[in-house]
Amino acid sequence: MTNTLRLEIVTPEATVYSEPVEMVTLPAIEGQMGVLPQHGEGLVEVTNNQVSIVTNMAVAVESIDEAAAEEARQRAAARLKEKLSTEEVASVNAALARSLAQLNVKRRHR
Repeated sequence: MTNTLRLEIVTPEATVYSEPVEMVTLPAIEGQMGVLPQHGEGLVEVTNNQVSIVTNMAVAVESIDEAAAEEARQRAAARLKEKLSTEEVASVNAALARSLAQLNVKRRHR
């Protein structure tokens, strides 16, 4: 039995990440869900030795423009100070979360 499983993150354009990992943690309705080797099937495609996440939001670390992500973060933070509809707040929060995630990934891989 192996102590790792393969994590693949796939977009419509390409596989942006495919590496062996010890565990995958995913957000779930009531917190987080951990996936260990030999776990079995689940909501994301989970097999005994692989977790595949299909998304249109994944970006390879080398494709992240840190300056552009920081500008997007600043724009989103400024927009949240404006009077916005519920839908606009949700959209701006999503943009803010996306830019923060990109900055976090880019800064970890310096």
